[in-house]
Amino acid sequence: MKEPARRRRNPRKRFDRSVPGENERAVVAIAVIIAAGLAWLLVRRQYRRRLPARSIIVTPSKSSLVAKDGSVRSVQTARLSLSQADLQRLWSPANLENLARTYWRFLSRVTLGLVRVKYGENDRSVVLLASPLTLLRFDPPEYVLEPDHGNVTWRIRDGLLVARSGRGSGWLSLDVRRMPAPPRPDAPAELSIEVEVANFYPAIAAGISTPTYEATQAFVHVLVTHAFLRSLAALELDESKVRRFPAEEPPAADAPRSADTGEPAGPELVKRTH
Repeated sequence: MKEPARRRRNPRKRFDRSVPGENERAVVAIAVIIAAGLAWLLVRRQYRRRLPARSIIVTPSKSSLVAKDGSVRSVQTARLSLSQADLQRLWSPANLENLARTYWRFLSRVTLGLVRVKYGENDRSVVLLASPLTLLRFDPPEYVLEPDHGNVTWRIRDGLLVARSGRGSGWLSLDVRRMPAPPRPDAPAELSIEVEVANFYPAIAAGISTPTYEATQAFVHVLVTHAFLRSLAALELDESKVRRFPAEEPPAADAPRSADTGEPAGPELVKRTH
């Protein structure tokens, strides 16, 4: 009796190493860690003192979009109401630096220190416990300073959460805009604060599926970002260690300078005035 022919494997069909199994486990671990951290924050908020400002999330319902080419854009926005005196105290180049550092410190705190930010001479890395599990790696930040607007942007270089085809394409930015002055001098001032991830190609969507990405990494990103934006109502910013923007001496309009979030390596600064 003739033996059935063995099925040959297609040599071209190989496992996509751009999304190794470690990626999936890292994402699940992050989701659990952040969920625990957020639960801790929610409990802590019940016992927190009255905050000096008010932060309201104003993000529209469709704030995260996945394009046909697989790129993602997510924009989360809050409106911060604070006193005119607090606005005058906080509105400075130095505090844009401090806001950038506060964002990274919040990410570490909300995950109970298990997700950390490592600073190199020419990069910033978001790691799970240690450097071998580098989830995201960024170029040094770029700053824009204007009279009523400030922006800091980190370009996404690579990492386990970035698809191989999308390395070096996306960016993360923090944008702060001072709203027009209220008609009454005793009325609160308002700031629009936006966190944007754009042109980002997630490895989970490329290697597994877009619905899986939306249910895990995208969902967690929105939760953490909203928690960060709400936390700004405390008006407490972590101080930059390098302090390239002294609060007393803002950089001259005609002299672009380096700036940093408080760690080694100076980023490129673009100074614009109107």
